[in-house]
Amino acid sequence: MSASEMAQVRRMYSNSFSSFRYLPAGVKVSPQFCSCIGNPLKATSFSHPSSSNNRYLSTNAIGSVGGDKLAAETSLFQIFGTNCARSNLFPRDIRVLDAFDDEYGGVIVDPERLPENSDAFAFILNSSLSHWKVNGKKGIWLKLPVERAELVPVAIKEGFHYHHAERGYVMLTYWIPEGPCMLPANASDSNTAIYVNSVNLLNQWKSLSTASHQVGVGGFVINDKNEVLVVQEKHCSPSCVGFWKIPTGFILESEEIFAGAVREVKEETGIDTEFVEVIAFRHAHNVAFEKSDLFFICMLKPLSSQIIVDDLEIEAAKWMPLAEFVEQPLVKEDCMFKRVISICIARLGKRYCGLSSHQVVSKFDGRLSSLYYNVVDTQDFNCSDC
Repeated sequence: MSASEMAQVRRMYSNSFSSFRYLPAGVKVSPQFCSCIGNPLKATSFSHPSSSNNRYLSTNAIGSVGGDKLAAETSLFQIFGTNCARSNLFPRDIRVLDAFDDEYGGVIVDPERLPENSDAFAFILNSSLSHWKVNGKKGIWLKLPVERAELVPVAIKEGFHYHHAERGYVMLTYWIPEGPCMLPANASDSNTAIYVNSVNLLNQWKSLSTASHQVGVGGFVINDKNEVLVVQEKHCSPSCVGFWKIPTGFILESEEIFAGAVREVKEETGIDTEFVEVIAFRHAHNVAFEKSDLFFICMLKPLSSQIIVDDLEIEAAKWMPLAEFVEQPLVKEDCMFKRVISICIARLGKRYCGLSSHQVVSKFDGRLSSLYYNVVDTQDFNCSDC
């Protein structure tokens, strides 16, 4: 290495990595094959006994000896010269952003450990995508703080898409598998505009916001044989693998709750249904992106019986006897599942009345709205037949 190259490295080292400490005595650095996520990566790395199996640490090495911490930023492994040429000081294969595996086979990039400059970010992001593709990853979540707005155009150029934005960050996503993106949609996509220029992004950031809630629906469909329409999802958390559940999904923009339930059942199973009632709804907070969640369980009447599975989302679908459905461990062990099923069974026995949809117009705004309430005949307190 020439004297000028050494001077350049020294400047980068002092300017970009002021938090880096020289190696204390006794710390050894040696090229090894480390399996930070179960897949070998050729690396010059510091040994760290507490490294997690689901955290990518291929570009940042952290060690601790005698209480002294040492940390090397990504750019240490990827030195750029004036012409953006890569130095041979460090191994060629250390080019993966710090990230965590999510439970759906995707990756969440650590926003606190991004490369220091746009050039390093562009190079390592490209290499990271190649690495994740080889390792069969699916959805990539990239959260960029407002202070790192200069990285947004770089990610967009690599094929990332805007998902949502808040005052302090913008969330970008990248779907690796072929076919439609299966990542959950933003609760209010219309609120997020695309700003290719980082200056515009900074100026407009405060005006970008997502809705406070996301709204989901589930369709409880039971036929005259006392069989429940159930599905197994292709993309689910490990705890739900093999679990037979009712069809669920999110309602679309400007879509009625009852229409969303009918549509989701049709899309996932091919079964035509008719809305009967909202049986119950759940309200939870800090669910997706720290937003609140409304989930409506709808009783639906089947109008057809032949199942046609949606291969993109659903692994399998079938009509399952109600008695078998309620005996599943996840149903028996979860208080919310048990309560929902008991309410549905009570509705079938006409011991419970849900909320039916009624179209009304208010003089306050002149708009047609759906008002959900139950109607009880004073002469007959039994609910109407499904």
